[in-house]
Amino acid sequence: MSEAAPYADLTPERVLDAVDALGLRSDGRLLQLNSFENRVFLVGLDDGSQCVAKFYRPARWSDAAIVEEHAFCAELVAQEIPAVAPWLLGGQTLHRSAALPEHRYAVFPRQGGRSPELEDEAALEWLGRYLGRIHAVGAAQRYRARPALDVDSYGVEARDAIVAGDWLPLEVRAAWIDAADRALDEARRLWARAGDVAPLRLHGDCHVGNVLWTDAGPHFVDFDDSRTGPAVQDLWMLLTGEGAQLHAQLDALLRGYRVFADFDRRELLRVEALRTLRLVHYSAWIARRWHDPAFPAAFPWFGSARYWQERTAELRAQLDAMREPPLLAG
Repeated sequence: MSEAAPYADLTPERVLDAVDALGLRSDGRLLQLNSFENRVFLVGLDDGSQCVAKFYRPARWSDAAIVEEHAFCAELVAQEIPAVAPWLLGGQTLHRSAALPEHRYAVFPRQGGRSPELEDEAALEWLGRYLGRIHAVGAAQRYRARPALDVDSYGVEARDAIVAGDWLPLEVRAAWIDAADRALDEARRLWARAGDVAPLRLHGDCHVGNVLWTDAGPHFVDFDDSRTGPAVQDLWMLLTGEGAQLHAQLDALLRGYRVFADFDRRELLRVEALRTLRLVHYSAWIARRWHDPAFPAAFPWFGSARYWQERTAELRAQLDAMREPPLLAG
């Protein structure tokens, strides 16, 4: 495997061979699904069904960290919570193929669905109920191998990676660093104001793309970014409105959530802090993956002066947003 092209050896034939090696009989149908971080394939099986084979990015997570995520998903499924967990095959969920020794992979059931209607308060309340159940399970124990989601591990580390990687053009370098440092300082202040809110195991990346809706309700997929952190991390990305609509959406989400889990209102102080951390982390994520040919092709504007000027403006806007009164829950 080439470090400059981490998935260059992941040919269709080898993907199918890896699935077959687990005792599943593929029928040759293979469709690569949209995923930048990992490589994910829809694989047809001989009985006419389909499964999803996910090949993890080399060196991102340790084996222990991946298995922890799998175990969390299995706990959720055991509680009849609609999370999509990998199949247990040959007594394990994480596998290596002789033909692909550098790659770890897992196989999941195929889950169809559509995006949820986040403007629908009934749908938000339904989502809230399941998130409350997910968090009730998540609070039972903590991750040991996976990092926490906090200002240092998610924001400062990302800021340092960008600066050390020399990604900032000279004409915008000082402005971005100043904006990032001030925004992260403000995020740290808000984090402290929220107090000692107990962290728990989270989905971690609960945006609309990771929730599939069917007539049976929501299904939660892709726990790859699961970490230990504040409960509100799994709530704020589902809020899309402004003003009164935003508060109505939050109330609907929490009405469902509180049926199964307590919610500490102090966590709302961290919403804009979490948004700030995500903005910095996203830029660092692209920078760290630049050796993967998929990234320069998908983000050709990354690294330009204009890109960093826009990110600087975002962080300055976030600084103002973090100084505004927090969202209020009913």
